[in-house]
Amino acid sequence: MVEKPIKVLIINTFQYFGGAAVAAQRLFKALQDHKEVTPQLLVQTKAQKQPEVQAIANSWIAQKKALVQFSIDRLYFWQFEKSKEERYAFSPAYMGVDISQHPLVKEADIIHLHWIVFGFLSLKSLKKLFSLGKPIVWTLHDMWAFTGGCHHARECNHYENECGDCFFLKKPATKDLSHQLFMKKREVYQKASLHLAGCSNWIADQAHKSGLFKNESFPKSSIQAIPNPIDHTVYQPIDKVKLRQKYSLDPSKKYLLFGSVKLTAKRKGIDYFIEALKILKQKYPKTSEEVELLVFGGAGEEIKSLLPYPVHLRGLLSGDEALVENYNLGDILVMPSLEENLPNTIMEALACGTPSVAFEIGGIPDLIDHQQNGYLAKYQDAANLADGIYWALYTADQTQLKANARQKVLDNFTESVVANQYVQLYKKILA
Repeated sequence: MVEKPIKVLIINTFQYFGGAAVAAQRLFKALQDHKEVTPQLLVQTKAQKQPEVQAIANSWIAQKKALVQFSIDRLYFWQFEKSKEERYAFSPAYMGVDISQHPLVKEADIIHLHWIVFGFLSLKSLKKLFSLGKPIVWTLHDMWAFTGGCHHARECNHYENECGDCFFLKKPATKDLSHQLFMKKREVYQKASLHLAGCSNWIADQAHKSGLFKNESFPKSSIQAIPNPIDHTVYQPIDKVKLRQKYSLDPSKKYLLFGSVKLTAKRKGIDYFIEALKILKQKYPKTSEEVELLVFGGAGEEIKSLLPYPVHLRGLLSGDEALVENYNLGDILVMPSLEENLPNTIMEALACGTPSVAFEIGGIPDLIDHQQNGYLAKYQDAANLADGIYWALYTADQTQLKANARQKVLDNFTESVVANQYVQLYKKILA
């Protein structure tokens, strides 16, 4: 007797915006090719026509309502926030919609959550969803699921107990908003059939430490690390010489890639990047004539004058073709981020055979093997970051380094590798 495919409903706030949306889309595609699973994808609003994806806000009125919900959720936090710089670093999940009676939810054997805040699912919404008794898999793209509201706790470890005294709030206190939300999550999770999948070993370890999941009622075996997938047939090496000719770039130069949706964001390490480049130029004068920068993302004009090497602004890039060309144009990718889980940017670069230099933080060590396919610099050490850039450009065996970058993806992050890991998890849950 042939077993019926497992019906899996993947849920994410956005269709394409943000790293979690990209990862959810890639997993959805990977599972579509697996005969043991029938996946569906449900989002709050659709940005592009994709027949196999359904949206909660599927009309003009519903889309406006979703925008209002997002605005109210942000306004609610406005009264608590310490500064506008931290406005989107903390989500109260105050507003949301009830999807518990949605046809796709009813049909699903397993509900697979990804990134669900910003006015999509509130804590009240989650409670209704969990009360259905269906198995829930939750992929952790950041720390929100096990903190009192922040997406990245940085140096804070209050989530290991019951949160409180939150540095994101203007009036930190033992029983502040972060503590209140933490306790609400404890109540919501209490009777849920919940299974956590960290995108990296680091975030899975942090979840294990959380006061929400380290008690006896939540077995340690319910948390494991499963990475995001990537289509290695799309993200792959292409001819650099021809590509640089296409964009009028000097094939004899060494090009550093640096990018972010918002390049000026402090958490993306712009200050350390600038400092590292200054050290690189001073310590190794020959780089002045040989190194140039390919900067992609938003707010490039704001930082261009601060960078001590010639800069080529690539702007905001979208679409696989543009991204693949971008990664292949560079000799190395530099990511000085101060907080990351399993960044798509590094994975995409590696798949294109482009080594990466980054701080040893979060899930980045899952991607970069030190001095094998890139360089892991000491956290917040601009001088060591500069040394890593020089090593990757001048000291390392370039051919082997690039081959190792590509092989890392082929061994660990292809669609078939990751899809199989999730299917085994689904089968284990339903057994």
